[in-house]
Amino acid sequence: MKIAVVGTGAMGSIYAARLARAGHEVWAIDAWEQHVTAMQQHGLLITGPDGEFRSPEIQADGDLASAGICDLYIIATKASGVAAAAQAVAAVMGPASLVLTIQNGLGAGERLAQHIREDAIMLGVAEGFGASMVGPGHARHTSMKMLRLGGLSGGKDTRLDPVAEAWRSGGFEVQIFDDIQKLIWEKLLCNVTLSAPCTAFACTVAELRADPERWAIALGCAREAYAVGCALGVAFSFGNEAAALRYVTDFAERVGAAKPSMSQDHEAGRRSELAAINGAIAPLAAKLGLSAPHNATLSAVLRAREQAFQR
Repeated sequence: MKIAVVGTGAMGSIYAARLARAGHEVWAIDAWEQHVTAMQQHGLLITGPDGEFRSPEIQADGDLASAGICDLYIIATKASGVAAAAQAVAAVMGPASLVLTIQNGLGAGERLAQHIREDAIMLGVAEGFGASMVGPGHARHTSMKMLRLGGLSGGKDTRLDPVAEAWRSGGFEVQIFDDIQKLIWEKLLCNVTLSAPCTAFACTVAELRADPERWAIALGCAREAYAVGCALGVAFSFGNEAAALRYVTDFAERVGAAKPSMSQDHEAGRRSELAAINGAIAPLAAKLGLSAPHNATLSAVLRAREQAFQR
């Protein structure tokens, strides 16, 4: 396939390098000039659980128009960059092109649909992935479990079959789901439990889990998000709040001493994906006649911090 990865931070770099190594024509599109130059000159270096490899086959550019029409556009930007990426894709995609967005939190599909026809939009949920940038042209890959794919409108879509095969050729474990929204919300429960609390308390997941007072606040975030999801009709795979809390607790214990990406952003002085994660819960709750004080309070604290960030 001809594939453009729009946004080649840590995760986007891993997607691009592994897909290129599998023989696909891959374009890595990013606004970070040093990163693009390094990829153009030396390829993309990945250090990961299966060793180190360099993907010299990458086509890197700062302008998506250089890639032209692709079979698949993978949007791997931060949540705040989805709308701009969607506009760029809409300007160059062909009638048979598919657009796959893989983000944390809520709203990415809806933001894409403002610029791209809904039947071309696919959603992805990455589970158990860990990655960071070492420097321009070099990403570190620490873990990888599962990529789940589905169409924005739900139901079975056979166009996802070749997309899934492309990912599998790059060494990714992939499953296709008829109801991807359920998976998005189940991941969101884990994200709201860990992201804002770890960031506000400047701690790892293990440290958060070990502190009863802080962990109670984290579970408060999960309860509120679960209530909102239920009110919206999300078909969670667990049947009650107690099971939902066991789910997020088990997830926290599996990831151990990891730091959520939101914490990493704040440590680097970068604005995070707060608005799509914890920051999305209180506004939805208010529309549904519910309250979400844990998510609202932590989001207010972190928004105040981010006002001082320059990027």
